[in-house]
Amino acid sequence: MSTKHLRHHGFNLVETLLASIILSGSVLALGAISTRALTDTSLNRHHEIASSLIERQLSLIDYTGIDQFVEMEQTEGVFEEFEPGYNWQIDTEYQGIDNLYLVTMTVTWMEGKKPYRITVQTMLNGGSLITGTEEDAETR
Repeated sequence: MSTKHLRHHGFNLVETLLASIILSGSVLALGAISTRALTDTSLNRHHEIASSLIERQLSLIDYTGIDQFVEMEQTEGVFEEFEPGYNWQIDTEYQGIDNLYLVTMTVTWMEGKKPYRITVQTMLNGGSLITGTEEDAETR
C-alpha cells in the first residue's frame, strides 16, 4: 500500500507572526530614526539663525564703533522677528591696551522646554582715547 504525502504550499502561523514582528520592529526603528533626524534638523536651523544674528549684531557694533556702543549701554535685547524669540546679551571689557575691548555675545532661545545658548568672544579695536591732533600733542 502506498501512501501519498500531501504537501501544503504557503506559510504557517508561526512564520507569519515572526515576519509581522520583524516588519513592525523595522517600521518602529525607521520612525524613530526619522523623528530624530527631523529634531536634529530643527535644532541645526535654530543654531544657524542664532549664529547669523550674532554675526549681524557684531557687524553693527563694528560699524558704529565699539566706543559708541559702550557709551549707549545697551547690553541686551530681543530679536523679535524670528520664532522662537532669540535673546541677546553683550558684555564688553576694556583690556587696558591699544584700545582693545573683549566682546562676549550670548544668544539664547527656547526649543520646547529646553533652553539653548551660543556664546562667542571677539576682540574689537576702539577709537583713540587721546583727543586732538598730532600738532596739538607737539605744542604741549
